[in-house]
Amino acid sequence: MAAAAAISTLFFSTRPPAAGEARRIRESRRRVRCSVASDPAVRDPGGEAAAGRLSVDCVVVGGGISGLCTAQALATRYAGAAAELLVTEARDRVGGNITTVERDGYLWEEGPNSFQPSDPVLCMAVDSGLKDDLVFGDPNAPRFVLWNGKLRPVPSKPTDLPIFDLMSFGGKLRAGFGAIGIRPPPPGYEESVEDFVRRNLGDEVFERLIEPFCSGVYAGDPAKLSMKAAFGKVWKLEQNGGSIIGGTIKAIQERNKKPKPPRDPRLPKPKGQTVASFRKGLAMLPDAISSRLGNKVRLSWKLTSIRKLDSQGYILMYETPEGLTSVQTRSVVLTIPSYIASNLLRPLSNDAADALSKFYYPPVAAVSISYPKEAIRKECLIDGELKGFGQLHPRSQGVETLGTIYSSSLFPNRAPPGRVLLLNYIGGATNTGIVSKTESELVEAVDRDLRKMLINPNADGPIVVGVRVWPQAIPQFSIGHLDHLEVAKASLSRGGFQGLFLGGNYVAGVALGRCVEGAYDSASEISDFLTKFAYN
Repeated sequence: MAAAAAISTLFFSTRPPAAGEARRIRESRRRVRCSVASDPAVRDPGGEAAAGRLSVDCVVVGGGISGLCTAQALATRYAGAAAELLVTEARDRVGGNITTVERDGYLWEEGPNSFQPSDPVLCMAVDSGLKDDLVFGDPNAPRFVLWNGKLRPVPSKPTDLPIFDLMSFGGKLRAGFGAIGIRPPPPGYEESVEDFVRRNLGDEVFERLIEPFCSGVYAGDPAKLSMKAAFGKVWKLEQNGGSIIGGTIKAIQERNKKPKPPRDPRLPKPKGQTVASFRKGLAMLPDAISSRLGNKVRLSWKLTSIRKLDSQGYILMYETPEGLTSVQTRSVVLTIPSYIASNLLRPLSNDAADALSKFYYPPVAAVSISYPKEAIRKECLIDGELKGFGQLHPRSQGVETLGTIYSSSLFPNRAPPGRVLLLNYIGGATNTGIVSKTESELVEAVDRDLRKMLINPNADGPIVVGVRVWPQAIPQFSIGHLDHLEVAKASLSRGGFQGLFLGGNYVAGVALGRCVEGAYDSASEISDFLTKFAYN
């Protein structure tokens, strides 16, 4: 039975194992350190900028969180390799899908809502001057899943088991036996999330825990999501240890054999498993990075073509507010959505373009609405308050909303006194029809759902704080995702396009933390390439 709590922690954990970070930059590429970005100007040889030409070491295409963090990592950890770099963004602001809005006493998110405070993300925040602006959620805040008309807490530790009523006793036994390896063997082909979880942990774990989790994180269909691609760490446990529990034990043993590197003393220490944001919302991070990068960030620059030089390097053509501009660069990293990268790469490599065109981004709407505190059902209150991270809704429970985040309970100063702010996500791979609904219809759908389990049915209507529809929201890590990605990368390599890199959430992962970690990985690859380039 204790396995049920462990399984829940594996999927729902909000704090991955800490990665050691250090304080100062060293020349060694084997141990990189955190530091503060400098702001040298982009090289403009011979005044060519006036004639529409720039020359740099690296161009980061895309000013979302992946692109900005890649540039920040290059400017801090690898300044020697990429002395001159440029970040170009087609829109008139940085941040990508990170969209924080403040108005009428409310502060809300219209894209991602929070992040897991892993050391790489904390390092990026500290390097951006935001250490004192970090805010952390209550590590004891419960998470809920709707089942049979009731919001039921998700177990996070073994002591939750006596009051854990989301699963039956039989379901817990099935999960426990499966976790230790008493279950059918792997089939020998790439499994979906649904197939993997049903085989290893049983129907109840899938239907009551993992299916709503997939809807909440990926807005995806677990029958199509790849276990290996979407939840690779859990997939590897079975591969390495013969079972989920066996793999967990083996991973702990191997980790204990290696000396733990010292942790950067500048980084804060979150208490327990929690989530984090910033005092004025997630947009503080991209805004701070952009400010530090200074004139290396160019807004309203739309990339129209990429041309490989006969020697080494590339020419990028942009439509800019000042007219057509060309940039000569030794390296390029595309952190834009895969469907945009596909169109840009088509003239260079049909195979790479075809592979990138296969990734699917379903629509998702973020609906922020507010109720008076007295509108919350009494049975949903803890010590007279709405407490918790939020709730997830399995598709089988007759509600359209994917999940609801208790924004005003999670972080401070998100709503006026006496009001509750709820961020609701609706749509996804199993409900693409939201794109044809009006904002009022989306609000009505969310309000109707909430009155089934959280809001008193006779409560006054909500205040509509904000509605944002993302027609192409989250890349789906479907079966074959990793193969398609590998085909794209291999095709570029075979075509001789060294120095052209792919990055972003379809490469690293959809969570904000994974985007930051992927940015550090991209920066390391770019630095290695530029270092070799210098000696060729």
